[in-house]
Amino acid sequence: MSKRTFDEKFGADLLDTVPTGPGVYRYLDAERVVIYVGKAKNLRRRLQNYRNAQRRKLHRKMLRIVKRASFLSYESVGTEAEALLLENQLIRELKPELNIEGAFDFLYPALGARKNEKQILLCLTTRPEAYAELGLTWYGTFRSRARTKLAFYALIDLLSLLGHVETRAALPPHARLRGSSLVGLRQIPADLFDGLLCYLAGEDTFVLGELARLLLSKPRTRREAGEVTEKLQLLKAFFESDAQPLRGALRAVDRPGSFVAAPERDGLFIRARFDLKHRD
Repeated sequence: MSKRTFDEKFGADLLDTVPTGPGVYRYLDAERVVIYVGKAKNLRRRLQNYRNAQRRKLHRKMLRIVKRASFLSYESVGTEAEALLLENQLIRELKPELNIEGAFDFLYPALGARKNEKQILLCLTTRPEAYAELGLTWYGTFRSRARTKLAFYALIDLLSLLGHVETRAALPPHARLRGSSLVGLRQIPADLFDGLLCYLAGEDTFVLGELARLLLSKPRTRREAGEVTEKLQLLKAFFESDAQPLRGALRAVDRPGSFVAAPERDGLFIRARFDLKHRD
């Protein structure tokens, strides 16, 4: 069924003309709107997979794409890295209906932090530019909104056991955006905040050990040791899956700092991946 459908729509001789090098392909609907963008090390082999797709779970998405599409186009590039970067760019720009990964980089969250004489400020947002007047140092952006959100609120919960959460009235004037959160805390040890910055930058998790030591020295929090441990594990998971890999990617391309804007984030990781492969 797939072969016949593919050949009827795109031509039985199409694959004979497709090059065998890296490239990017686009499936378009009847209105010539791009509905899917993909990349391949070998364009001919990848498109052959679409033609030969069968009715099983592994091929379900390929069958759906071929069924929805009316046109198919492709272009060759010089390297696999170029294919990945072009695919990422097109997905961000076109937001094809059947693409998911990379299409919603505007939802990639960042974490901000600042300390003054009276309080520390911590912020979770997908729009760091809206908080520019607060003078926060930004970390991210991170691809997993779920993990970042869990880590942020786990951190707030643990710090609130050591200090005090500020009322909204005590916070500096700031944007109030849906899905964003600005939290102020006071009476947090200065050295703990310094360790927190290293953690957010993906440098080390020393601050988690300090948090555990301080919290478990308090009788009240010892009674909640299970919850404390669970939140520390969430923070460790975020560090290993998000903060540390971002630091590695930034260093791989010799980019200073701890922040990359959402539209640049996936491209950074692609460049870092191939730069490291080249060095090896």
